[in-house]
Amino acid sequence: MSVIKLNSKNFNDVVLNNNGVVLVDFYADWCGPCKMVSPIVDEIAKERSEITVGKINVDESPELAQKYGIVSIPTLISFENGNVKSMKVGYCPKETILEMVL
Repeated sequence: MSVIKLNSKNFNDVVLNNNGVVLVDFYADWCGPCKMVSPIVDEIAKERSEITVGKINVDESPELAQKYGIVSIPTLISFENGNVKSMKVGYCPKETILEMVL
């Protein structure tokens, strides 16, 4: 499955109304560590079809970043059945990210 670009218009449908596991990557294009995490998130999206994976550009959707208290990026949040399950801030290796969603 490919990564879904999230924003305030589709966030509720894709994330909060999802009955499964969703991994959300809060990032910005100018962020160095975000550029290191992004290919890992893309890889997980391709390998794990049972997980919905989305990305939110905090510069384009500041209201979502504010709603979830994002103060540093990258921040990864896993949701299960529409509820926050776990959150990691900063660069994380693939194994750590998978632990968040499995």
